[in-house]
This record gives sequence, structure tokens and C-alpha cells, in this order.
Amino acid sequence: MTSAKSAQLLELLDIATMIAKKAGDLLLDRPTTLTTDTKTSDIDIVTHMDKLSEKLIVSEIQKARPDDGIVGEEGADHPSKSGYIWHIDPVDGTVNYFYNIPGWNVSIGIEDSEGPCVGVVYSPTTNSLWTGARGQGSFLNGKRCKVNDPVELDRALISTGFPYVLEDRKFQIKMLSTLLMQIRDLRRTGGAAIDICNVASGGNDGYYEQRLKSWDRTAAFVIASEAGAIVSYDPERDLTLAAGPSLYPKLKAVAHEVLDSL
Repeated sequence: MTSAKSAQLLELLDIATMIAKKAGDLLLDRPTTLTTDTKTSDIDIVTHMDKLSEKLIVSEIQKARPDDGIVGEEGADHPSKSGYIWHIDPVDGTVNYFYNIPGWNVSIGIEDSEGPCVGVVYSPTTNSLWTGARGQGSFLNGKRCKVNDPVELDRALISTGFPYVLEDRKFQIKMLSTLLMQIRDLRRTGGAAIDICNVASGGNDGYYEQRLKSWDRTAAFVIASEAGAIVSYDPERDLTLAAGPSLYPKLKAVAHEVLDSL
């Protein structure tokens, strides 16, 4: 990577970090009553604060980078003239936010022609800021991230999430019953970006989930891969995986076996 390209990615990282912090401050000023609507199902909710956060993020991106593209969970869709596309989740973990429990975050990722290149995931309620840029490493609150490796499957702490379309939970039910007999334990924070970032910073050993969107994974993929994790999204199986090099093929094998059995 050229020094000019590296400098550009670091500049984008600074902008994304500033915007994520602004959105986090907005969300921390949580109203007593939240107005909600539903999306993919009756239990998949969006609050008016999700929409306000996305509006703020889009406005800040367009001020700083008017030629960049934007894809947002709550409907933002702007074509790119520069070759950069921002994938934004204004509140990753909306159900956590709705119930006023930790685990929600702001996720801002950027991709270029080579794929994800910049990522910021900010969880203000846990004072956690993950940042990363291609070729520059990744960090949690300024401390370099490094994935746990090697880890055997029977010693692994695995994280996951559950889709809000009930039909899609068939995979999760069978995957859970299969994995729990083979691993140390399982965790669910309620936010996909944090779960993947925890792989990067050693808060868990591996992650799997179906039905993630680009705004769920783009930022976290940069952060985890820069920490030494293997990350993947298989569009045919709609499956996202992240783990250290020794654990990844074992977790992938279990997930594929379960999917093939359904």
C-alpha cells in the first residue's frame, strides 16, 4: 500500500471516529419514551432515535466527504462518485437500546474497490471504542487488538445473535444444540458489531450468525481482520464467521454441517 493511500485511510478513520462519537453522544441523551416502528417482523423494531442517529451520521459524512457513497440500515442510499462507500448502522443492537441495557453501538464502516478498509465501532455505555484501517492495525481504546490464537473448539467462547424473522431461527436452534456440546460456552451481547469486535480484542474466540447486512459487518470486519482474525461472509449461505486462524475452520465446519442438515 502506498503512503498516500495509507494517509487517506487514516484521514477517513479520523472522520469516521469523530462522527461515531457524535452519534453516540446523541444516543446517550435517551428520552424516557421511545417511539417505535417495526421492520422485518413484529419483533424487529426501529426507534425514532435510530432514525435521528442515521440522519446525523449521513449529514456529517456529506459535509466531510460529499462524493462518497452511503448505505444505511434505516434507508440512506447515496451512490459513490469517489470509490468509497460508507456502511452505517446508527444503532446496532436496537433492542438493547430500547430496553436501556448495554451492548448497543454505533457502527461505521467504509469500503473501497478492494473491500472493507476502515472501521469504527463505538459502544458508549461500555466505554469501548474499536477502530481499524487496512494495513494499520486495530485498537480498542487505543490499545492494539490481537485475536486469541491458537484456541481449540472445546476451549472456545463463541458469540452469536438471533435473527428477528422467526423462520430463520431454525439454524440458530440446531447450531446452539450442536455447539454447546463442543465448546467452553456461548455469549450474546445483542449487537453483531460488538460480537465481532470482541473476537478482535480477545473478548471471545469466535463468532457466527446468519442474515447480517453490510452495515452490521463492514466496520467490524476491518477491526477483526487487522487483529489477525479470519472473517468471511458467504452470500450463498448468508453466513458470517469470524475467529482466529486455528479455530476458524473448525467453527466453519460445524456451521456448514448444521446448515446442510436443515
